[in-house]
Amino acid sequence: MDQETVRIYENSADAWATRRRPRRRTDVSGLVDHIAPGAPRADLGCGPGLYTSNLGAPTVALDASFNMLQLAHTAAPGAWCVQADLELLPFRPRSLGGAWARNSYLHVPARRLPLALADLHRATVVDAPIFLRFIPGDYEGHALPNDHFPGRFFVFWDPDRLRAVVEGAGFTVDRFETSDGAIEVHARRARTLPDFVGPGMRILMCGLNPSLRSADVGLGFAGPSNRFWPAVIDAGIVTRPRDPWHALRRHQMGMTDLVKRATVGAAEVKPAEYRAGVTRVERLVQWLEPGAICFVGLAGYRAAVDKRAQPGVQPEPFDGTPAYVMPSTSGLNARTSRAELTDHLRAALALGTTNSSE
Repeated sequence: MDQETVRIYENSADAWATRRRPRRRTDVSGLVDHIAPGAPRADLGCGPGLYTSNLGAPTVALDASFNMLQLAHTAAPGAWCVQADLELLPFRPRSLGGAWARNSYLHVPARRLPLALADLHRATVVDAPIFLRFIPGDYEGHALPNDHFPGRFFVFWDPDRLRAVVEGAGFTVDRFETSDGAIEVHARRARTLPDFVGPGMRILMCGLNPSLRSADVGLGFAGPSNRFWPAVIDAGIVTRPRDPWHALRRHQMGMTDLVKRATVGAAEVKPAEYRAGVTRVERLVQWLEPGAICFVGLAGYRAAVDKRAQPGVQPEPFDGTPAYVMPSTSGLNARTSRAELTDHLRAALALGTTNSSE
């Protein structure tokens, strides 16, 4: 979260609290109705705790400002107060049964929101309800006109892009409403993988769709016989196996899938899902501008993009981004050795490095 904004909230907690009233308790009740009884739920960016007590119990009140948390403790003394950053949630995987985040993620820079929501996906159980509120528009910065607490960082969102980010983070959107100067998102955590993407990616790895095993483990290519992680280490792209967070933050390797729905096998994916997935990934690369995109799985790329495609650098960019297609890393693809997969990955990385330096 933007640290200057945290400082402003720290210094202005009392003054900010006097200007706010809880006007959306009906939405809180609707969220609570879908949380399993007794499951922990979180008020993310709780501020002075205007809604914390309405979330029931047990509730975690999380905020980056200590002074806001002191106010939240007074408003909801039964809540567990935690000082932490929205972009680094201090929760175990699948430990939350639901989350409420009203006007908190709008302080996260736009290109960092996908990974922040991926962290929320990691922390919630399948089907956990979430509520997110944003502001529509086209603005990002520290100089919002008429801000009562000047210097705070805000992002206003195009609704279509925001919806794509939420769905790409692994959530199923149930209601998406834009009215009265706000975007309100009611969604559920899906049994899938989030996008691990952000600014400055050297390369974006794109699989076909997650297996159920990968969705449940929380990382792509999770099968014991899959050679993806050994090969990307051999290729010098990453240094830590089976850790998409480290791969993105330390080595600028992003990960996504053409189709978000997890299945037992790729044969379950429908042609319409391929077409929608291609459009989604095109918008993703247009927005985040990775150095290159590497499609892992020739058969999947042929089914989704170009039925005549051959392994290697593609003659046509993927929505302006240099594209590479390599064979599947699955253990079922025994005819392609780990060494050959490593060579393909090195070539894909070189393509992205060349494009980034131009």
